[in-house]
Amino acid sequence: MRKLTAFTCPLELMLYAEAWERQKVLHALRRQGIVPDFLLTVEHPHTYTCGRTTRSDHMGSDGVSLEAGAAEVFSIERGGSVTYHGPGQLVGYPIIDLRRRGRDVHRYVRELEKVLILTLAGFGLKARRRPGLTGVWVERRKIAAIGIYVRQWITMHGFALNVCPDLGYFRKVSPCGLDGNAITSMAELLSRPPVLKEVEGELKHHFAAVFGWELEEVGLEALLARSGENL
Repeated sequence: MRKLTAFTCPLELMLYAEAWERQKVLHALRRQGIVPDFLLTVEHPHTYTCGRTTRSDHMGSDGVSLEAGAAEVFSIERGGSVTYHGPGQLVGYPIIDLRRRGRDVHRYVRELEKVLILTLAGFGLKARRRPGLTGVWVERRKIAAIGIYVRQWITMHGFALNVCPDLGYFRKVSPCGLDGNAITSMAELLSRPPVLKEVEGELKHHFAAVFGWELEEVGLEALLARSGENL
């Protein structure tokens, strides 16, 4: 089968609000057929995001608002509950037209899980799915979260892989409704903490293989300018 060209851009540290706005622009461009499928990979400053199923008891006994100044908090349109993003975590936002992939959201989520499982295997970690739950686990601890949004069959939001973040931030909330102590990272499980850029390279390799892509790296600003869009 002929591979489809998809775009990606170099990993960068990006404020959550900026990444969210860029996703919206890319979503519109993909819907109009101006750009192909796109994988945006970023690292965020300390941030909590609250999905559509977030409950008040998931926000910690005092609520993360008491952490003002230490982390930003956003209520967003993706599925799932509250989770943490921060330095040392590889976050991916695939902008994908599911009309080309059978309009199958369930399959799409399983494919994201497969990419993450293969990525972790490349570092000697045996990860797996857990029945009835979304995300990726090593033994009984969660190492990667998935929360997506699909509008007009174009995806937004995506996944977060814990490479070497400060896990203490997870313990301030109930991430995805779980005990914060049930969250782990690659650094916690490996004798040599991996470099984020190294993990990104492995992940993009498997992403291209699972989705049947030929990945082309582009400068995001140049792409948006070429498309006649400005953030």
